[in-house]
Amino acid sequence: MAGKVKWVTDIEKSVLINNFEKRGWIQVTDSDDWNFYWMSIQTIRNVFSVDTGYRLSDDQMVNHFPNHYELTRKDLMIKNIKRYRKELEKEASPLAEKDENGKHLYLDFVPVTFMLPADYNLFVEEFRKSPSSTWIMKPCGKAQGKGIFLINKLSQIKKWSRDSQVENTNSEILVGLNNDNSQLFGIIDSPLHLLICTKGLCFVRYKLGFCRFCTVKYTPSTSELDNMFVHLTNVAIQKHGDDYNHVHGGKWTVSNLRLYLESTRGRDVTNHLFDQIHWIIVQSLKAVAPVMNNDKHCFECYGYDIIIDDKLKPWLIEVNASPSLTSSTANDRILKYNLINDTLNIVTPNGEIPDCRWNRSLPKEALGHYQVLYDEEQALSESAERDLRSRSGQLLGSKGSRSSSVRPFPATWK
Repeated sequence: MAGKVKWVTDIEKSVLINNFEKRGWIQVTDSDDWNFYWMSIQTIRNVFSVDTGYRLSDDQMVNHFPNHYELTRKDLMIKNIKRYRKELEKEASPLAEKDENGKHLYLDFVPVTFMLPADYNLFVEEFRKSPSSTWIMKPCGKAQGKGIFLINKLSQIKKWSRDSQVENTNSEILVGLNNDNSQLFGIIDSPLHLLICTKGLCFVRYKLGFCRFCTVKYTPSTSELDNMFVHLTNVAIQKHGDDYNHVHGGKWTVSNLRLYLESTRGRDVTNHLFDQIHWIIVQSLKAVAPVMNNDKHCFECYGYDIIIDDKLKPWLIEVNASPSLTSSTANDRILKYNLINDTLNIVTPNGEIPDCRWNRSLPKEALGHYQVLYDEEQALSESAERDLRSRSGQLLGSKGSRSSSVRPFPATWK
């Protein structure tokens, strides 16, 4: 399609603007005719608001889904994952299989979580089973570590309730378990790009992510409960610490993390960890797929916060709708510039004016540093092939012989 892409953004970040300018795209205002709008989550609410009556044309694309919050609000994410588990249980899906203690074998990737004030009585019951545990309070609609604090006594919850007057509001607060017997290794902050194609769902992960660490060594001591430099890896918090390093910003690249783990824990263990992380990403996205408004004008860059415990088990903490595009280090700037560049190569192939009717498969060379984790079309093809092999008696093995350590289906991202 002839012509230059006309772009708008309300996020003035150099990694965005430099990418647009490199392509020779033309900057316009939101009141002009535009083709590509990289917008904040506040703006997306206005664009898709029923009050504005705004309708996007075939040659317009935006970087958020209308109801992205089904995944990026902490309480809704938990709600959707729990619903997903129950639906799979009703279908008697092997994915919902549990061990003798009632724990999911394949879908146990979120910490024990309660929403307050609605789940207060359930929380008290759980707390009394293990009164020495430490819990972390996380406001559902905030980011960058704002409003987070740790508790190890019920009296602290009561004080919080009085101070915030939560009984007079409709706000929900998420409480996630921070196990004393499972020291946190760190957070992998892995930018993920979710692309909705007209043929179906396609999830791709950016391979050049990074992981964040605290500037103060972790300790389960109750005397350090109020020390956020021990418990929260958010750069917005850590950059104010005395030991913050402005060169590396308290971050490792994911490739450096892999090298460290391979040298200390072995390659097989490391590969298993990253396989589990990919599994978490795919299953969390499939959990929200039925309720997500997959508007053909939209794509999404999600930031996944995954904590790794000392047993190298990954846990999904939250998903960010707008991963930070601020560059705190030189490596940060390079990574995020490349992330945007590779993203634009996928959603606007060859720098062409967007066409939401685009129905072509993703060429491998267009992926850049992305890797395909899940492709619905490929998965359906694999399912049909398995069914055919099963009916013809060629499918080897049986449910009784399946090892509990392996998933019942092949990994579609491999």
